Amino acid sequence: MKISDVSARTGLSIDTLRFYEKIGLIDPPHRSGGRRDYDETILAWISFLQALKATGMPLSQMRDYARMRREGVETSAPRRRMLQDQREVVKARIAELQDCLGLLDHKIENYERIEAEHAAEDRRKTGTHR
Repeated sequence: MKISDVSARTGLSIDTLRFYEKIGLIDPPHRSGGRRDYDETILAWISFLQALKATGMPLSQMRDYARMRREGVETSAPRRRMLQDQREVVKARIAELQDCLGLLDHKIENYERIEAEHAAEDRRKTGTHR
């Protein structure tokens, strides 16, 4: 696949793909006529990188993970630990967001109550009923 194909299929810009290659997140592809020629397997790897990014994993850790991946099965234990550590970060973030959601729900219910009371007061003042 050409870099433009990878870009279209992953949603990453061509510049981002080149940057990921430069910093070692993705392996340099085979070149054909001076152009990058990516294998289909890059799509699954990029999808995984996007998931790691969505978890908030810093690029430096993603680079470490990619480096260890290239080193092979001998690095499976440290890679697993990295993912376990990141899972804990995600779980903490989910708990934080659950707390925020609870606060938002409470505030929304409060405003709904205030609005209902205000509408009832307006109806009493004007003598109209629903």
